[in-house]
Amino acid sequence: MNERIKKDILSILDESLNHIYCRDISKIKDLSNHTIHNASIFQDEDSLSIAVIMYSLSKIFERKGFVNKNIVKTLIKSKDALSENKFNLYRKSVKSIIKNISKEDSKLKLYIQEVIEQAQIKKGSKLYDHGISMSQASYLLGISQWELMSYVGKTKIPDTFKENITIEKRLKFARGIFE
Repeated sequence: MNERIKKDILSILDESLNHIYCRDISKIKDLSNHTIHNASIFQDEDSLSIAVIMYSLSKIFERKGFVNKNIVKTLIKSKDALSENKFNLYRKSVKSIIKNISKEDSKLKLYIQEVIEQAQIKKGSKLYDHGISMSQASYLLGISQWELMSYVGKTKIPDTFKENITIEKRLKFARGIFE
């Protein structure tokens, strides 16, 4: 596992446990958004799993007002395993958390799909920010232009978009994506 990803996941797990104990649902939602951002950047299984877990926990917490003790215990176990570089045990614990969440909430498949879609939209906004057209970015990632426009409109990308990006720079960037 990449050291940067490991460090970020440990931080997320630690923060999530603190927020669960403090019953701070808004902070869990913030963590969910942060992990979705990471999943869109790193595009690795570990980041995506944590993104799904945090998003699911925020939804469960929102609906029920608490998180099952077994899930909390397994979060602690996964954090400990990852901090000790026991990656197999960590991934086993993560799978256990996802299994417990699916028992707790039948909408897990919807959460997974939502996390993946949000990650794709964020990735599309990054492509657009680098000079790829909105149409091309949405096509490359298999998302609708409407979804991408809606997200980009909420960011500062249109305000900071540089008209001085030459066609050569755009072409070089696009070729770099496919090499």
